[in-house]
Amino acid sequence: MSSALITNIQGYSIHDGPGIRTVVFIKGCPLRCKWCANPENLMAMRQVGWISNLCKQCGRCADACPRGAILSGPDRRIDRARCNNCGACVDACFYHALVSYGEQQTAQEVFDKVRRDKMFYDASGGGVTVSGGEPLTQPDFVAELFALCRTEQIHTCAETCLCVPRANLEAVRPTTDLFYCDLKLMRPADHARYTGTDNVRILENARYLAHSGARILFRQPIIPTVNDTEKNVLATAAFIRSLGREDLAIELMPYHRMGSSKYAALGLPYELDSLQIMPMEAMERLQKIYENNGVSCAISK
Repeated sequence: MSSALITNIQGYSIHDGPGIRTVVFIKGCPLRCKWCANPENLMAMRQVGWISNLCKQCGRCADACPRGAILSGPDRRIDRARCNNCGACVDACFYHALVSYGEQQTAQEVFDKVRRDKMFYDASGGGVTVSGGEPLTQPDFVAELFALCRTEQIHTCAETCLCVPRANLEAVRPTTDLFYCDLKLMRPADHARYTGTDNVRILENARYLAHSGARILFRQPIIPTVNDTEKNVLATAAFIRSLGREDLAIELMPYHRMGSSKYAALGLPYELDSLQIMPMEAMERLQKIYENNGVSCAISK
């Protein structure tokens, strides 16, 4: 029985695949996108976060910590060099100011939770989506979970950055009904600058999935000053056209800062905090460039 570190099982989602869906968030990702909205899913290990506005400075967490990793004072926070993420402080906190990101769960345990909403999937054409992080770093878990979903005719979707070994895609391909694949930046040097690695493997895997006949929706987070240029859009459109399938489309996802509080909870810097949200007119301009260049394009609401 395969297992994975799960941070959240989010029901009634309408943005992560068709219909009403349950999204399973899995820890671990090979990329380090500067705009990542789920920093708690980057590391493939359990982590403890501190939510400062909920803290009452009661001191129970410091008393419970076996390693002396809770710093005292009005700016009480976690000494990451000492913390081993055991969770003793989380258990001691009455006010939910300390949270644990990551619980080891088997595919069967997760399936038992997501199947409870099958009536909503059936009524809306929805299903189960795995996300992260990068869920395909755990291909055995995803393949097993999706195989269980197939036994009850539950639609399956994987959200992926495609920065994984080809074998991982091959393992999940038979039980995955839909792939949501990110195409962030087309120039390899720019991709490396903003995500920590180039996009050679990503583009190779996109070609593999397209040529295998998999159902794919490409997605592109639009980050102001990073990848919102006409040059990047034209290069992305040219790549999608090169795959030789008229059914392939792309969805644009406007930049947002909703994950910034999680960076603070984990004691991490949020480098893009000064960026402004793109106005809809600017998003629609990019949409028109795609459509004028032969690629169907929608904007995520």
